[in-house]
Amino acid sequence: MAGSAPSNARDTVRRDAVLESALLTFARHGYRKTAMEEVARTARISRPGLYFLFESKEALFRAAVTRALERDLAAAEQLLADTGRPLRRRLVAAFDQWAGRYVGALSRDVVGVINQNPDLLGPIVETAPRHFEELVTDAIAEASGRASALRVAQTLISTSIGLKHQVDTREKYLARLTVAVDLLVG
Repeated sequence: MAGSAPSNARDTVRRDAVLESALLTFARHGYRKTAMEEVARTARISRPGLYFLFESKEALFRAAVTRALERDLAAAEQLLADTGRPLRRRLVAAFDQWAGRYVGALSRDVVGVINQNPDLLGPIVETAPRHFEELVTDAIAEASGRASALRVAQTLISTSIGLKHQVDTREKYLARLTVAVDLLVG
């Protein structure tokens, strides 16, 4: 039993690396044009090895996007829960994790692939953004009360979405988002 732990840890690390490579490959080529061979090559795994991990391109796509959304939500939740930091910093950090890392070409590509193939992903396309909104609303409500927290959270989310399409770097996204947070929360 003790001997199987490193293998499971290695398997998890390997699977995570494949999912990250797959997400980048899908973003680069689009869902329809991405071949499993290309994902395997990018992930430095054999094609049969890739099919051992994921039975189909659909399953791989679903797993890659789901993993990314779940990791982003968990990180945002952890950042927002850190009440030792000022609310404004927590909000900017959470939005950076949720959206900032997807600014630029990767943003347009990943979001485009998700928007063009929502049926492949299932309910997480709707539940993950709702959960992020709830996390932001709860964090704002702790500091300013519940009455306006939802409206402020929704406005920040709309601002974030707009900024992702207006700026070409993560740094520009963060600078402008910080202004919005300061105006709405400060």
